[in-house]
Amino acid sequence: MSEKNRDGKRTARERLAVEREKQKAVDRRRRSLIVGASIVCVLGLAAVIGVLAANAGKNKGEKAGPVVAPSGAQGKDSLAIPVGKDGARSTLTVWEDLRCPACQAFEVAYRPTLHELADSGKLRIEYHLVRLIDGNLRGTGSLRAANAAACAQDAGKFRDYHDVLYANQPKETDDAYSSNAKLIELAGKVGGLDTPAFQKCVNDGTHDSWVNKSQKAFQSGGFTGTPTVLLGGKNIYQDQTMTPAKLKQMVEQADRG
Repeated sequence: MSEKNRDGKRTARERLAVEREKQKAVDRRRRSLIVGASIVCVLGLAAVIGVLAANAGKNKGEKAGPVVAPSGAQGKDSLAIPVGKDGARSTLTVWEDLRCPACQAFEVAYRPTLHELADSGKLRIEYHLVRLIDGNLRGTGSLRAANAAACAQDAGKFRDYHDVLYANQPKETDDAYSSNAKLIELAGKVGGLDTPAFQKCVNDGTHDSWVNKSQKAFQSGGFTGTPTVLLGGKNIYQDQTMTPAKLKQMVEQADRG
């Protein structure tokens, strides 16, 4: 084979190699563009889904309106429903979700002691109602029950109705409290509560915005779960040694000064 032919074949192979590299570069750019476009689409879809979900959660079972605190609510932004005497030396702050089974367990264990201490004037309890379970499991039962409890506060029947709601609390995954009719039915267990005024308050969602404001305060407070039970700023619910008897002892000791 002549030197000239060999040079020609070598030049052809080199040109072919160069073309192959160019094609590879084009293919790489095409794949990058496809992947990039896919990511943008996924992010865009996620954003759209997020907005739709937020709007759906906002509109379902919730009537937008002004923040209307229940009668007698106290504390910052009137977000606390008080039980007990103002002059009590100890204050227990309870952040709770009426759909929350852990909150029910706390109530069952501590209710007799809390009632005794509040009735004797030794303890004041401030209840903050939130809707944590609605966000975790979807639904509106936490909101609807909290609004109804606030309506009961307007009628001066909060504690009794509060106890009834926990005594009849459905399973966490059962959003039964999303039904205003169910909440009104349970009001029949509290003497003098099931009135036209109470029914209107429940059905109108009078305190919905107030409950949502309480939920925001819960989140901004850095709390992570319900119940959050504070005595002197300390979350006693996280204290594994805490018992109703120990709580009673602490409150009575503070009352003696």
